[in-house]
Amino acid sequence: MKAKNKQAAGKARENGSSRKPVKRRDPDAHYDLRLYVAGQTPKSLAAFANLKNLCDLHLTGKYKIEVIDLISKPQRAREDQIIAIPTLVRRLPEPVKKIIGDLCDTQKTLIGLDLSEAGRDGTDD
Repeated sequence: MKAKNKQAAGKARENGSSRKPVKRRDPDAHYDLRLYVAGQTPKSLAAFANLKNLCDLHLTGKYKIEVIDLISKPQRAREDQIIAIPTLVRRLPEPVKKIIGDLCDTQKTLIGLDLSEAGRDGTDD
């Protein structure tokens, strides 16, 4: 049985199909985003500004941002299992993704949200 699996894997590599299929982003997908912050700290304000700019450039008209201040609503942290702030949670499209920090590294944020082709298939577009 193991020999057959090795042969199949070898044939797949020969055919160039050993890589996992790349899942393409639906251009019409709506993004449901939650940004967890703690008050209006400089880091929280920077995270919101960075997220807003990114969404305006890459998701025009296809996103909703909900800002949740854990100082006034600490119980909300439980729902998305927030352990650090600021944290961005992409609830839709699935799967759920989380990014911790002020989102100042645009390229990493785009990759984390699956908005960039780089990192999905190992190439930089």
